[in-house]
Amino acid sequence: MKTLLVHDAPEPCPYLPGQTARMPLHLPVKPIDPQAFDKLLELGTRRSGPLLYRTECESCQACEPIRVDVNCFAPSRTQRRALKRNEGEIEVRLVRPMLTARHLELYNRHKLERNLSRSGELTDAQGYRAHLLQTCADTREVQYWLGEELVAVSILDFGEESVSGVYHYFDPDHEDRSLGVYSKLQEIALTRREGRRWFYLGLYVEGCGSLSYKAMYRPHQRRIHGVWTDFS
Repeated sequence: MKTLLVHDAPEPCPYLPGQTARMPLHLPVKPIDPQAFDKLLELGTRRSGPLLYRTECESCQACEPIRVDVNCFAPSRTQRRALKRNEGEIEVRLVRPMLTARHLELYNRHKLERNLSRSGELTDAQGYRAHLLQTCADTREVQYWLGEELVAVSILDFGEESVSGVYHYFDPDHEDRSLGVYSKLQEIALTRREGRRWFYLGLYVEGCGSLSYKAMYRPHQRRIHGVWTDFS
């Protein structure tokens, strides 16, 4: 698959303070077919907008791609409680990605109120589109509705045997519903229903609170020094 290198420079690590990251960005010259996308995920590749990247940090190997075999996954007691809390109340819709005023409101509130924004600035519609809606893959959106109110959104990429979670955000007013947990369980179930094997959770980084929670989805595999390793 041919790509163009558009950025390759050291930068402050977004996950661990005091570390320097290197994440070269590549632009595919054409849309990626599902089989090729599976191979990219297998190598630990992530998507941001129309660009692809893998961590290539010289002094740190903390970033570990993580995936769940949906045919082996079993929810924990805490995860089952999140299912029970929301079943019958939350409606799940799989749609083509979109942008409305409600999307932008939730996206910004989630980042700012949960201290996930490095700049502390609001993202505008152009920035949202560049991050989530511009794509080189088969990208879809999962919406979570409580009555007439959109309360959470996930952006997913689909391969032939894999689904990759790109980004998730929810209404902080409904934090007690554990919508982050509920959405992951719904999306693992969606992957299984569609006959795919792997649900990719993105990167696991021990010591980074916004990413380390992913280890709770077991059994799972993490790519360590180029080898997918089982964790049960």
